[in-house]
Amino acid sequence: MITMEKKLYTATVNVEGGREGKAVSTDGNLNLDLRYPKELGGPGNGVNPEQLFAAGFAACFEGAMGTIIRKKGVKTEGISIVSNVSLGKDANDGYVLAVHFDITVKGIDLSVAQEIVDEAHKVCPYARATQGNIEVITNVIG
Repeated sequence: MITMEKKLYTATVNVEGGREGKAVSTDGNLNLDLRYPKELGGPGNGVNPEQLFAAGFAACFEGAMGTIIRKKGVKTEGISIVSNVSLGKDANDGYVLAVHFDITVKGIDLSVAQEIVDEAHKVCPYARATQGNIEVITNVIG
């Protein structure tokens, strides 16, 4: 287990009602209706935990990539991540997640982009937290 030595920030969100409820951050910037997606028998007229995880993980991973790019002095024309988070079942009928990123780093060679992605796995807290726990595939497409 990795131990936190210095806390930099804490996000606090109150969730009531689970997948059929509401999520509101203490600062008021996040205020979402939570709903099951249509694929799971819900109305699909709200946000679901998989969407939130997909957004949070991709944003954090892109931030880690940006940090590495700045440290290396690499010039890019931007980063784009299409983040797919799947909910499924394991062999014991337990719920599991899987993540698949399609990553584009514009304006640099594909091999350099791959190196940056590989390093981001070591820096991004989401990547570090999920390592060895769920399948995370990063596909560098440009």
